[in-house]
Amino acid sequence: MQKITIFWFRRDLRLEDNTGLYYALQQEENVLPLFIFDSNILDKLEDKKDARVQFIHEQITSIHDELKDKGSSILVKHGKPLEVYQELCKEYSISSVYTNRDYEPYAKERDQEVEKFLKEKDIEFYTFKDQMIFEPGEVLNGSGEFYKVFTPYSKVWLEEFKKQKIEPLSYFHWKNLYETKPFSLPSLEDIGFEKTDIPIPSNTVDKDLISEYDKTRNFPAKDGTSRLGIHLRFGTISIRKLALDAAKLNDTYLNELIWREFYMTILAYNPQVVDKAFKPAYDQIPWRNNEEEFKAWCEGKTGYPIVDAGMRELNQTGYMHNRVRMIVASFLTKHLLIDWRWGEAYFAAKLLDYELASNNGGWQWAAGTGTDAQPYFRVFNPESQTEKFDKDLKYIKEWVPEFGTDKYPNPIVDHKFARQRALDTYKKALDQ
Repeated sequence: MQKITIFWFRRDLRLEDNTGLYYALQQEENVLPLFIFDSNILDKLEDKKDARVQFIHEQITSIHDELKDKGSSILVKHGKPLEVYQELCKEYSISSVYTNRDYEPYAKERDQEVEKFLKEKDIEFYTFKDQMIFEPGEVLNGSGEFYKVFTPYSKVWLEEFKKQKIEPLSYFHWKNLYETKPFSLPSLEDIGFEKTDIPIPSNTVDKDLISEYDKTRNFPAKDGTSRLGIHLRFGTISIRKLALDAAKLNDTYLNELIWREFYMTILAYNPQVVDKAFKPAYDQIPWRNNEEEFKAWCEGKTGYPIVDAGMRELNQTGYMHNRVRMIVASFLTKHLLIDWRWGEAYFAAKLLDYELASNNGGWQWAAGTGTDAQPYFRVFNPESQTEKFDKDLKYIKEWVPEFGTDKYPNPIVDHKFARQRALDTYKKALDQ
């Protein structure tokens, strides 16, 4: 039986500029590409019309077609990764497995388990940096510790970025791909999901849009953001190419990519933030957690039009404008005093570009509980946010057509009252 190398696709669903795949193809053995629909993750998804799963399926199909043209194929399995590898070891003579690193708590645990099993079988497990420019441990302060504040982190990040001359991997030779007839792919239905009609934004980098990003990004009625989040999340676009483009085109856009890496680093060093406040004192806040008010927030029926527009946009498209994300998160945690974890979980279920580190970081920032968060006494005023960023009510009218009629609900809470209640509640909890 010929020895093979496996390349395991995860959050890197592309053939070009893929670090682990590049190095796997340098080996003597033939490389068999593999993707696992991980039942540990999929079984937790309640909505079986999840657009993200459909998107992954479409990307895998596209990779399958590209590999077919090269005389190879991608092997697609559905199950628990460890069990999949146990089966593969019976079918193939595997000398090594190559893959790109993932920094989320579940992913790290999964990889340790798989690596342990492979080592017992004398199979090497090689991992590479691919979804970040600088991974956890590469941007540290003078004492060798991770940064808890964004500004100094971003300065060091930028210095390193200029110094290191980051470049995409331009040359790939495909001669070492495992030659095989195309494997049959499981259908979406085979893995327990159904098609949805939520559209996925393109992964084309709109350079004109990025050039204007600092001027347009805060106005939800404008098409001023790149919508590339889902492509970064699943690696259908190279972070190296995007960061290099951003560095030439717009510092504000590049700064957003640095925030992404900052939050990924925070999560890697502080896995407890998944379900606890980064600042432990904030776990003392007695959240009201009124279920009816939470339902009104979820459905976009709070009587605050900018909040309702954002929630309806999210529910219908799987997307919400970045500025509006801050407004709705502040509203839930401050005006309604509902636990940020409730909001975070709702976003996790709905957002196409859901990414654990950024979602957690953003929610904890809004609630005042996170690293380098806005102070708890800063409470967004939905009316002044509307006045600043949707003055002509174009965004609001698009998503809340009944606004201004008697069909639109009254506000579920008075802003002035809610703001004072939030300040008192936070202060009392933190003074204990």
